[in-house]
Amino acid sequence: MVRTAVAAALLAPLAACSADSAPAAADAGKGSGDGDRPVTVTVTPTGRQAAAGERVKVTAAGGRLTSVTVTDAEGRRLAGEAARDGRTWISDRKAVPGTAYEVTAATRTQGGTTGTARASFTTSPADKVNKVDWRPGTGTTVGIAQPISLVFDNPVENRAEVEKQLKVTTSNGTEGSWGWIRDWSGRDRVDWRPETYFKPGTRVTLDAELNGTDSGNGGWFVRDYTSTFTIGAEQIVEVDLDSHRLTLVRDGRTVRRIPVSGGTPGGDKRSWRGTAVLMAKEGTINMNSETVGLGDAYDKMVDYSMRLTWSGMYAHAAPWNAPYFGNANRSSGCIGMSDADAAWFYDQVRPGDPFEITGKDTKGVVEPGNGFGAWNLSWAEWRQRSALR
Repeated sequence: MVRTAVAAALLAPLAACSADSAPAAADAGKGSGDGDRPVTVTVTPTGRQAAAGERVKVTAAGGRLTSVTVTDAEGRRLAGEAARDGRTWISDRKAVPGTAYEVTAATRTQGGTTGTARASFTTSPADKVNKVDWRPGTGTTVGIAQPISLVFDNPVENRAEVEKQLKVTTSNGTEGSWGWIRDWSGRDRVDWRPETYFKPGTRVTLDAELNGTDSGNGGWFVRDYTSTFTIGAEQIVEVDLDSHRLTLVRDGRTVRRIPVSGGTPGGDKRSWRGTAVLMAKEGTINMNSETVGLGDAYDKMVDYSMRLTWSGMYAHAAPWNAPYFGNANRSSGCIGMSDADAAWFYDQVRPGDPFEITGKDTKGVVEPGNGFGAWNLSWAEWRQRSALR
């Protein structure tokens, strides 16, 4: 196979270069000798409003292609491969919306005469650009339960096509599956998790080769995304709301038990149960119960705040509840502890650490889209959420 140069990550929109409505054809020089006819080169897509999201195809009749270069105005190239017989060349990646391309094909006739053919086309602009918010950030070290999570600006109708472009590699061969869920914000989201928690030290790389992919309903991706992160120490936070104790377990050993107070039984102030994942360490923040639908229950500055769900469940310092630590659940849904315990605990944990929460009087299991609740589904259930199942 003949291999051309590497693909562009982001191709900028330019003015149209051709008005053809049929595949562009060009003769690549004159033949020499009797019966040595010139090579006819055909390029698709073509025209000023060519369809985006298609691979560029170059075909030679009466000879063979010796090289093909597809370039945008900034000199960035689409890679591709030529067939063994040299008659066709197809780009690895798809043409991006709103972009002008120049195609240069070097040819050789059956009689050995070389030549060059050139063509151009411009793709139609996207109705809307679909952007991605992803976690975790590149270069970070996270806990053993951290999934890869992509949230999309616009709805994704072509889920299978998008999922095909999402490639995950790990340093130790850890396998996993993508699952489509509804984010707490109401937007489409896809997460990747392994069957069980990651092994410490695993290096994970996401290559989201989305540039030129049609997400459906007029939406297009116009760039690629990549992220590499590392799994840190094995830390599991066990929260028993019935005994009012939080236990930090590291590498299978208990590091410390902390008396806590969870959500008040019997109503909307109950805590969630199941596996929640530490999303972020937010420090000192203002907590207002009206933002989570609890009326005027509280409005105060809270120290050592560690977010567990989008719906407002945290672990944090709660000195006003000191009489209940280790004795009763009297919070508005969060896991509260003393200032001293919260300060120590805040320094120990990292985003991605799982909180395994148990208790009889809770308001249900954390949903997959409420933070990183994918671990509350069995492996079989999670794999069913892949668009490629």
